[in-house]
Amino acid sequence: MSAATASAVKIGNRELRFTNLDKVLYPATGFTKGEVIDYYQKIAPTLLPHLKDHPLTLKRYPNGVAQPFFYEKRCPAHRPDWVKTASIWSGSNSENIDFCVASEGATLAWMANLASLEIHPLLCRSDKPDRPTAMVFDFDPGPPAGALECVAAALKMRDLLDHFGLQSFPKTSGGKGIHLWVPLNTAVTFAQTKQFAHGIALLLERQNPTEITSNMSKALRGGKVFIDWSQNDSHKTTAAVYSLRARETPSVSTPVTWDEMKLAAKKKDGARLTFDPAQVLARVKKMGDLFEPVLKLKQKLPKFDAGL
Repeated sequence: MSAATASAVKIGNRELRFTNLDKVLYPATGFTKGEVIDYYQKIAPTLLPHLKDHPLTLKRYPNGVAQPFFYEKRCPAHRPDWVKTASIWSGSNSENIDFCVASEGATLAWMANLASLEIHPLLCRSDKPDRPTAMVFDFDPGPPAGALECVAAALKMRDLLDHFGLQSFPKTSGGKGIHLWVPLNTAVTFAQTKQFAHGIALLLERQNPTEITSNMSKALRGGKVFIDWSQNDSHKTTAAVYSLRARETPSVSTPVTWDEMKLAAKKKDGARLTFDPAQVLARVKKMGDLFEPVLKLKQKLPKFDAGL
């Protein structure tokens, strides 16, 4: 019996009771909570390795994507006793916060039942909260710039990172943006990744001043792609690979190949990089996990001074 039609479901050795499965969370398409749960169950074997031991922030939309949402860092007190947590120090709160940790498919289903449409992991693992496993860049277009401008900027960033001997892996944001993941999996601090990311973004801005900005001011983003380097911080999160996004339609933050990026640019068709849950599941079945190298590839951050 599927999660989309049942109110009680056994997932692994856990029994979960779901509520309001027919509740529409994406009004534009009629996509329901039951379908959200179903997607996260089907993608779980591919998604869970990317969430392993990473503290999670939930982004909850109790009345759907057209209504107000809230972030929830503290794992809800009413969680089942089998949902794992990680205690992480919060400087802004001056105390430890117990974050949820997704160690099994049942946890993903439980979070989806809370209408946590998006999954936002910290860049660190719970046992080493001061060590990011990767460096990330978020390419965000300022209108009238759009998806294709983000693709062009990401391709330039890839070439620049290649110059420093760093491999990078792109995924869609689930909207018009691009997320670029640089796996490290070595001893590094957030201070080091943030400084390096800022320097690289600034260098790319200097090389392409009419197309790219590294300045966080929204007033300076018009017609440019903002490279958000500030995500490389111990308290910040970026949407997980394979996470649903709370857009008008149920899109997914999807790993793509560089060839797909180049083809979208060549065809001038940013829609080639938009994927819904069914398309993502079909891609994984056909192509496997394009983000798997992010879990294993070890890279050292080189020294770099952009004159900040």
